[in-house]
Amino acid sequence: MFKKILAAIIFLSVYTSNSWGQEIGTAFTIIPLGVKGGDDESNLSSYMIAPKGSESYVCLDAGTINAGIQKAIGYKSLRGISEEIQRKQIKGYLISHAHLDHVAGLIINAPADTSKNIYGIPSVLNILRDKYFTWDAWANFANEGEKPQLKKYTYSPLNEGETYPLDGTEMKVRAFELSHGNPYKSTAFLISHNDSYVLYLGDTGADEIEKSDKLTNLWQTIAPIINAGQLKAIFLEVSFPNEQPDKQLFGHLTPKLFYSELSKLESLTDSKAFKKISFIVTHIKPPQKTAEKVKKQLISGKLKDLILILPEQGKHLTIN
Repeated sequence: MFKKILAAIIFLSVYTSNSWGQEIGTAFTIIPLGVKGGDDESNLSSYMIAPKGSESYVCLDAGTINAGIQKAIGYKSLRGISEEIQRKQIKGYLISHAHLDHVAGLIINAPADTSKNIYGIPSVLNILRDKYFTWDAWANFANEGEKPQLKKYTYSPLNEGETYPLDGTEMKVRAFELSHGNPYKSTAFLISHNDSYVLYLGDTGADEIEKSDKLTNLWQTIAPIINAGQLKAIFLEVSFPNEQPDKQLFGHLTPKLFYSELSKLESLTDSKAFKKISFIVTHIKPPQKTAEKVKKQLISGKLKDLILILPEQGKHLTIN
């Protein structure tokens, strides 16, 4: 029964073009290399994004790289050899926070990678420098920290509210701090190409749970972009089912909290413009039984006419 309901909602929200994946428009191409939170090392948060028609991507988080590229090749979302795609088509990494399920792919595949930037707010880059890219943990492939520095990666700090070019691509980024188990920080990235935008949120708790105003401030900032019809998609996490106690959320959302935050955003925007946005759900945690419960609650609690996307590893999305 659940599969029939899920098929119906996806049919209403998007249409499937062919083996290349789900079609949602024409402005950006997104290739999910990993979509889960938790303990499946082959399928952890990581999304390649580029303007449509370009093969110059950046990764939004990097929990899984090589396994996700291989899956995408299998679905014909990418063409070529996995190692060469990482080396040549991924031009940099935007890291929302430094938990392992968001950086493990970057770290483990570093020996085979080429020189590029790692973008993040300073507190996130500091963790990569001091905890992961060290000679005790792995090796220092970056340009700061323990010596010798191999200088394959360059740390590129993002100050909140400022816009930066993403080297090797036609895109730009603006970073916003999020609260992921206060006071631990995560990040939202507003990606732009010409007059089109995509908003990616790393792991985040709801303001009411985090005792924070991070999401409220973010919603107020992006509302004018939505009203102008320029924001095409929002990635937002849902990690646990509604039954998860507040004290055990650890800076994550449930379906109920997901829709509560979207209702706040909707109240700040024009209704017609809001309903044109694709909402891509990320970071649903295993086990499978729990993940299925989260999906059912997302579908049953769905806001009217909301475009809800449950991405699959390796199947590309094109958003307008």
